Amino acid sequence: MKFIVKLFPEIMIKGGPVKKRMISMLYENLRTLLFRVDKEAIEVKRFWDKIEVQVADVHIDAVRKILKQTPGIEQYLEVIQYETGEDLTKIAEKVAEHKLALIEGKTFVVRAKRSGTHEVTSFEIERFVGAYLYEHGNPAGVDLKSPQVKVEFELNQNTLNVITHRQPGLSGFPIGTQGDVLSLMSGGFDSTVASFLTMKRGIKTHFIFFNLGGAAHEVGVKQVALYLWSQFGASHRVQFISVPFEEVVEEIFRSTHESYMGVTLKRLMIMASEKVADVMGIDALVTGESVAQVSSQTLRNLAIIDEVSNKLILRPLATMNKPEIIEIADKIGTREFAENMPEYCGVISKNPVTNGSFDRMKREAKHFNYDVLDLAVEKSISIPVDKIIDDVNSAAPVEVVGSPEGAIVIDIRRETEANHSPLTIENTNIPFNELNRTFKKLDQSKEYVLYCEKGVMSQLHAQYLRDAGFDNVRVYRPA
Repeated sequence: MKFIVKLFPEIMIKGGPVKKRMISMLYENLRTLLFRVDKEAIEVKRFWDKIEVQVADVHIDAVRKILKQTPGIEQYLEVIQYETGEDLTKIAEKVAEHKLALIEGKTFVVRAKRSGTHEVTSFEIERFVGAYLYEHGNPAGVDLKSPQVKVEFELNQNTLNVITHRQPGLSGFPIGTQGDVLSLMSGGFDSTVASFLTMKRGIKTHFIFFNLGGAAHEVGVKQVALYLWSQFGASHRVQFISVPFEEVVEEIFRSTHESYMGVTLKRLMIMASEKVADVMGIDALVTGESVAQVSSQTLRNLAIIDEVSNKLILRPLATMNKPEIIEIADKIGTREFAENMPEYCGVISKNPVTNGSFDRMKREAKHFNYDVLDLAVEKSISIPVDKIIDDVNSAAPVEVVGSPEGAIVIDIRRETEANHSPLTIENTNIPFNELNRTFKKLDQSKEYVLYCEKGVMSQLHAQYLRDAGFDNVRVYRPA
């Protein structure tokens, strides 16, 4: 089967050199992603206004998923090819094989596109094929303005491409065309959606995490970062930086008035991010802040936060409300992760100021020992996002077993994933987003092992359960 990839419209209105560079980047991104599926069975061709992907039938679903999630693609067409030349009868017969059943009892219109040199016009082709379909089918009629079915095909020299499906893409620019950013990632709704939006806009998005909650929290945020990267940004390698911030929080408690603790924490995160970004050669930071969503996100407080950095600070969610953000999280698949992510930033702020004073903030800042912040940045650890699975499993705080050994197996994947690729041994399916509240209802005299495909979510949630006092849980990874 062939896929015809249509480009994001903003690419097509760019000047010649910029458009050429963007198309080339999308072409290379697709080659990187598709060749991981099967380099021998997939062919990618670049043209001035489109990209074509030829694929063996066995890989069709994998290719569909990649095309749907790759930034820079407005839509893609699924086509079946025939060598018909300009023989109108052959063209009509092949189109009819795929479209006659679709126009049964419905109005239709025929739309043909040509490329190359032809003796017949598009209108002549459309008229002939339309007459053939009307004669050999049972449609309700022809409607040129508002048809129920649009019969589409393309004639490229002697090759007929019958369009069987037209699917929307992610839109946006190809990743790698708009530079790099460092995204402050907490794993909640806001930071994950903000990171997705920068990736969609073609920005290579690295992640920085400020650890306030221990090993389990870090594994959880790594899980979300890995998901975002694997779904929408896997054409480029990016970094995940973890900064230990517990001692920074202790210093905030020691040095800062309670009403300014929340703003101070955000300022220190920005300062630390700037230091890391400088080392990485990155000019911009990304946060998930939305104006007036919480006390630290009033315009005045955001201005107080921003004054500590010379970096450009992007806030893709600045004017969005929470339902809009959650709707995007639903669409991109991060809602369930976010709902199970603990929130630490808000717990250190009592009676928070909503309209902070620049002068008061300067006085509060003088009391803080910035050696503590510098030490936290020095202790930060950076790993490539694609190595997160190896990193989590190598530092596994919960025992990993290769067989259940008499324990009850709990498959914590989503129900659709578990049904699509079921375990071959007896198990109970409790999706990860339900596990924390459901596990305590189980028979605690028994042993349990958690399973997920990559072993990352099972490590995270096993650690959560251990932290909650359940010592009868381990991680199951089949040998």
